Amino acid sequence: MTVNPMNFITNLWYMGIGMLGIFIVIGVIILLTMLLNNITSKK
Repeated sequence: MTVNPMNFITNLWYMGIGMLGIFIVIGVIILLTMLLNNITSKK
């Protein structure tokens, strides 16, 4: 089994896209929760 450090550098792009996707999904969930809280709260 050989380890090629360049493969790690190449995969950083895909890891970054995955992390960005996770943060976007978390942001959408937070925004929807805030929106539903404002809509359904008694004033």
